[in-house]
Amino acid sequence: MQNFSLKKSIEILEKTPSVLENLLTNLSDNWINQNEGENTWSPFDIVGHLLHGEKTDWITRTERIIKYGTEKAFDPFDRFAQLETSKGKTIKQLLNEFARLRKENLAVLSEMNIQEKDLEKKGIHPNFGEVTLKELLATWVVHDLGHISQVVRVMAKQYKEEIGPWKAFLPIVNM
Repeated sequence: MQNFSLKKSIEILEKTPSVLENLLTNLSDNWINQNEGENTWSPFDIVGHLLHGEKTDWITRTERIIKYGTEKAFDPFDRFAQLETSKGKTIKQLLNEFARLRKENLAVLSEMNIQEKDLEKKGIHPNFGEVTLKELLATWVVHDLGHISQVVRVMAKQYKEEIGPWKAFLPIVNM
């Protein structure tokens, strides 16, 4: 198990847009718009969710910790905003906007010149209370990885019945 490293975290954060672009570009609508059932997200919804986070969550909260510490709590994050904000857009538009905003956000993060001592600075999360900058930044990485995994799982489940007995050896379709 590795300890948190901002440099290593950025390695993942930089790759997420291209991973999703490579996986989802030029696929048929069935791959992009299918979900796992009622109240679940499709790959389209997941990309919209990641895009919404780029606009309102990670850098905004990082800046709030740096500037205000625990004096000013984070604004609540609407985990379902993409269901409205993505309407009328294509997956390509979402992926392009996500890639652009992620690049901009990582440039802002770099300009902050965060030092090791800054990682222990605290902010106030509306549900969890005090959180450190290190926890927020580590969560950003794990959030990306979790949603990449979710996209792949949703897509794999499209062939759950078609794989027949191999379901026993492919746990991704039973998650």
